[in-house]
Amino acid sequence: MTGRLCLRLCPKTIATITELATIKKVTKAAVVEAAVLSLISPDHNDHREGAISRRLDKIIRHNERLERNQIISSEALTLFIRAWFASSSPIPQEALALAQAKGRERYKNFIEALALRIHQGKSLTKELSEEERLVENKVDK
Repeated sequence: MTGRLCLRLCPKTIATITELATIKKVTKAAVVEAAVLSLISPDHNDHREGAISRRLDKIIRHNERLERNQIISSEALTLFIRAWFASSSPIPQEALALAQAKGRERYKNFIEALALRIHQGKSLTKELSEEERLVENKVDK
């Protein structure tokens, strides 16, 4: 024996139910009944937990990539600064103003080059990943 239940649904939901019923060639009542049973079944929580677990795994992998990229950037900057300190000599006082002006000009050029690379979608981490992939392909062959 089946019971009768009167529901109020928004037109969009009704249209979706009607469309699904037409596609599956079943009644609208069968579509609604299957949806309700799916929602209240004990397996529903397992499916939901599995979906949440997959999403969390994806977020964790993304965070690991972000951490890796940050480490690469930090190490690259550290190596550059060490090399720059090792190769540069102190500036005499009389040449300091000229050196500062030249430094501002070089910094401006650096920012423009950086903006261009970012606009073109280039990044150090992408280049390193591509090189890593090429090396792995050579080793595999």
